[in-house]
Amino acid sequence: MSKLSKRARNIAKTIPQGQDTTWAVKDAIESLKKVSAVKFDETLEIALRLGVDPRHADQQVRGTVQMPHGTGKDVRVAVFAQGDDAKAAQKAGADLVGADDLAARVQEGDMPFDRCIATPDMMVLVGKLGRVLGPRGLMPNPKLGTVTKDVAEAVRAAKAGSVNFRTDKAGVIHGGLGKLSASADALSDNVGAFMQAIIKAKPSGAKGNYILSASLSSTMGPGMALDLAGLHASGSPK
Repeated sequence: MSKLSKRARNIAKTIPQGQDTTWAVKDAIESLKKVSAVKFDETLEIALRLGVDPRHADQQVRGTVQMPHGTGKDVRVAVFAQGDDAKAAQKAGADLVGADDLAARVQEGDMPFDRCIATPDMMVLVGKLGRVLGPRGLMPNPKLGTVTKDVAEAVRAAKAGSVNFRTDKAGVIHGGLGKLSASADALSDNVGAFMQAIIKAKPSGAKGNYILSASLSSTMGPGMALDLAGLHASGSPK
């Protein structure tokens, strides 16, 4: 049997893991902060397994939530817009703004951005890029607030720390909720905001238990199963 590394021993000592071990949100965050030993600022990540089947249209879960304390990430935003809308996007801080020229870059695989926003009139053009943007989760969508006439507000929201979420094929949602260097209270608030959005987005077709399991982890840290009763409480409207 191979020996555990010093880091692994520290994790095992600080975060005892058992089959039925669950954690309160703030306790999990504080434990992850204690065992972080890497030279970069890790991201706090959440994973939720939902009792939905995303293959059915009435069981899909997706949306956008604004993190009350931001995400600590520099979000690069591209905007498909023209005329006054393009000027508004640039003034709001968009990193890339364009129309046919931006579409050509995307078509060639040149996509130095994390969020893509478009005005409604640009969707005829953007729709042709679905095969490129879609697999990367960058396709603008009205339900996510990324197809909008108010591009300035959408850019500001993205820069301030809005997080998109969507179930994958297995009914799991992943989200990065902030940098581990933020306070445990701030990160707990972000978890609560995320949970409020997930609960609010419960689809009409979801039957039985909605949230089956949940865990928090850091980029290089272990996954920590969360107490679902406490998690639901954190997502209750304040």
